Amino acid sequence: METLERAVKAHAPAVDFWTVRAQHNRGEALAVRNDVCKTPILEHDVGLMVCVAHQGAMGYAATSDVSAHGVQAAFGRAQDMARATLGRLTVDPSMLPQPVAQARYESPGDGGLEALGLGTRIDLLRQAQAPARARAGIVAAESGLVRQRREQLFLSSAGARIEQVWHRTRALLDVVASDGTDTVMRSMGGRYNGFCQLGGLDVLERCRFLHRGDELALEALELVRAPNCPSGAMDLILMPDQMLLQIHESIGHPLELDRILGDERNFAGTSFVTLDMFGHYRYGSDLLNVSYQPEINEQYASFACDDEGAVAQFQRLIVNGILVRPLGGSLSQARARAAGSDLGAVATTRASNWNRPPIDRMSNLNVHPGESSLEGMIASTEHGILMQTNASWSIDDSRNKFQFGCEHGQMIRQGRLCEVVKRPGYRGISSQFWRALSMVGDASTFEVLGVPNCGKGEPGQVIEVGHASPACKFDQVAVFGGA
Repeated sequence: METLERAVKAHAPAVDFWTVRAQHNRGEALAVRNDVCKTPILEHDVGLMVCVAHQGAMGYAATSDVSAHGVQAAFGRAQDMARATLGRLTVDPSMLPQPVAQARYESPGDGGLEALGLGTRIDLLRQAQAPARARAGIVAAESGLVRQRREQLFLSSAGARIEQVWHRTRALLDVVASDGTDTVMRSMGGRYNGFCQLGGLDVLERCRFLHRGDELALEALELVRAPNCPSGAMDLILMPDQMLLQIHESIGHPLELDRILGDERNFAGTSFVTLDMFGHYRYGSDLLNVSYQPEINEQYASFACDDEGAVAQFQRLIVNGILVRPLGGSLSQARARAAGSDLGAVATTRASNWNRPPIDRMSNLNVHPGESSLEGMIASTEHGILMQTNASWSIDDSRNKFQFGCEHGQMIRQGRLCEVVKRPGYRGISSQFWRALSMVGDASTFEVLGVPNCGKGEPGQVIEVGHASPACKFDQVAVFGGA
């Protein structure tokens, strides 16, 4: 990085402003299915992206050549692109705030996970699934471990210098049960999601990785013999490992400012949220409080500064149910101002890698805990269901009408948990669903989780997102089963 920094300073062009974002990525993905190790996947990736703005034009260029010659060539291509955009931009990039932050951030480390060695890490995966495989009726078990170390250096012509290092760990564990006529899956955190946090060995300890196999097996065996979830309107309690995707799809994506401005129509869709809603629109009940929280150490998308060099700060997005501000970087904010809306958006622009430009993304997007215990929520429910662990999701282009399926359901009658039901699902409309929020779990129900595969942008970008939430209760939701 020091060599790269010297090359940038030697070859930076004389323009209104420039930025450089360099990344060095190392990663590993391991999986064991039925005690057989799959082919390990290793990643080693280095590159940088430059951005230049001059005389009302702006351009980007990326390269995997991080030598002095590569840096010089990238600056040249970015200037060529900037000239091509002259007169075609909706805002003058020279009017955007220039990043000046001096910062260094490093997430919790891997805690010795790397030092264990490849063979020992694979043995951990075998140990995690062994209790499940020992149970009669379990026909498959798979465990996985995905690790990434990302080192990033951000520089700007205005003097910004931001070093950041992330150690990300994702633990996966799922089991499949069969009774000869039906088959069900039970997983830790969701089949394609897993348990996602910053850190290493401590992440495995927090999710009780080596102790969950038997628990999941017993739940899967109970589910495969259980009846299908009934259909009808009833109260719904969602646990944090389902709340994370509910937040993601029906709050996070609708509040991305570039989506509100129409950027994603060709790919990921628009938003039911419009610029004139902020400051007064009732997004949810008085109990709904949602914030961007970059400061939680172990959460998947914590950082000191975003990928445009803006300093990360705690911000409230929804306060007592009222929509306050969107998620949008300096460019989107300038475009909104040009449209007559000065929204004071939260700057969380991020890029999935060095070869992608930053775009508006949710990062650590969390629902605040309330005052209700899980026992109190259950006791208050005459007729309802408790659901946990996402199994499927579907939502329309405007992030309004949705349908989710879960792995595990348990009926609630007269304030008591009753029989387990399989393939539970529910549907709703975002603009109505959050207003039905009637109880919010206290700190004892609060969990810090994440999503590893949020897709957006053209060209496409898949990125990590953090979500933390308590258990929540919603009144009279449309519930359906898998029959």
